[in-house]
Amino acid sequence: QVQLVESGGGLVQAGGSLTLSCVVSGSIYSPAVMAWYRQTPGKQREFVATITRSNIINYANSMKGRFTISRDNAKNTVYLQMNSLKPEDTAVYYCNAKQGTFNSWSQGTQVTVSS
Repeated sequence: QVQLVESGGGLVQAGGSLTLSCVVSGSIYSPAVMAWYRQTPGKQREFVATITRSNIINYANSMKGRFTISRDNAKNTVYLQMNSLKPEDTAVYYCNAKQGTFNSWSQGTQVTVSS
């Protein structure tokens, strides 16, 4: 059994900051790849960022320079620091963990950016 428990979502004004965290527990230890995605109603789930066990990082172009992904392997936790938030960043944010045949998702957390 694998669980991804996410926290840190909420309401923030445009230009503000918010940090999300996601803790992985169960049969997965130090997942090979951890990632963040987001989704708004009526739209396809969108890639945000990934980070490997060795800290190789990739961002979607719209997030470069504003978002920072990081991980703490000892705590089995991945983070997403979001700065200079825009109303178009409003979405449900999901974390993802992959290890071998495992591919698990969190339940998501709402991030709302007001103008």
